[in-house]
Amino acid sequence: MANTKGRVQSILAGSLIAAGLAFATSATAGSILGSQHDFSGSGWSGGEICIVCHTPHNAATITDAPLWNHEVTASTFTTYVSPTFDGAGTIGQPDGSSVLCLSCHDGTVAIDSFGGTTGSTMITGNALLGTDLTNDHPISFTYDAALATADPGLFDPTATTVTIGVPPKAKTGTITDVMLLSGKLQCASCHDVHNGFTNGPKLLRVSNASSALCLTCHDK
Repeated sequence: MANTKGRVQSILAGSLIAAGLAFATSATAGSILGSQHDFSGSGWSGGEICIVCHTPHNAATITDAPLWNHEVTASTFTTYVSPTFDGAGTIGQPDGSSVLCLSCHDGTVAIDSFGGTTGSTMITGNALLGTDLTNDHPISFTYDAALATADPGLFDPTATTVTIGVPPKAKTGTITDVMLLSGKLQCASCHDVHNGFTNGPKLLRVSNASSALCLTCHDK
């Protein structure tokens, strides 16, 4: 009986440990914690994560920016142009969430410029896009059925079902529903600032293994 009881206790203990590990993994997987946007280890963040972009009080009133706390870029951007880009008629200066991304990634605003203070830590390396976006994927343009009709190399976003992310946070729906923002393709269509979708580096919403991210929208 004693041996049986000991085996049962060991099994229960192992189950509890496994459950605890599963919970810890689930709690941290697909999280801003430890991602490229976790600045809690930088002295200027005060050990906080969210405050660099968000604040619970006295936020800036900017569309598509919940409780925004970071200085916003005032740059004028040179946008993407190409004779094969059928969305040129709807592209303009970056707007929506893309402006917020560019408020660090254009290199004109310091990462630590938040809460009404002016910082000095500028973004560098491959993450620095600058204000010339002519060599980057176009953003802030309308991606709809009409564009897909004009460009047969694109899937119809209103009729094409995709899955972004991995369990337990995966989402399935049309491109319009799960990837576009107010009908436009923005930085956040492909990148998840909060790293809620664990698809490897660069905060990708869809893994780009075998160009899977590209082929989500492009019919090639």
